[in-house]
Amino acid sequence: MVEVRLRVNGADEPLDIQPQVSLLDALREHLGLTGTKKGCDQGACGACTVLADGERINSCLALAVQYEGREITTIEGIDHPLQAAFVRHDGFQCGYCTPGQICSAVGMLAEHKEGMPSAVTGQASGGELSPAEIRERMSGNLCRCGAYNGIIEAIREVAR
Repeated sequence: MVEVRLRVNGADEPLDIQPQVSLLDALREHLGLTGTKKGCDQGACGACTVLADGERINSCLALAVQYEGREITTIEGIDHPLQAAFVRHDGFQCGYCTPGQICSAVGMLAEHKEGMPSAVTGQASGGELSPAEIRERMSGNLCRCGAYNGIIEAIREVAR
């Protein structure tokens, strides 16, 4: 066991865990923050997306000990207009992927604002996000119900 101090949603959280515990399992099983979902547990679906110092990561692929001293934000710590936009545009159906989609979209909008380039546009960001660019930037998050049109419209609304 190792002692790890995580900063999650603005609170310091001391944990005694095995060094191989993923950040996802630390959040869900040790801290009771079950909004972050375990989908594929292989980094392919994005259901486990959280923000680490504002950048989106797959928490199932991260060891909790690696994130000591960094600010982790889970869906429970998000207060963002995207949440209401997802409801307005029916950007969720079963809701399982929604926490990861929202965390990823928050991170993606910050990346776009900072000028990170897109594979779709081939240049640094600027201007309005097109549906194609949103699809590319959100491609690491899968929705098994197919609510993609609502997700894209929710993100476009907030990005404007």
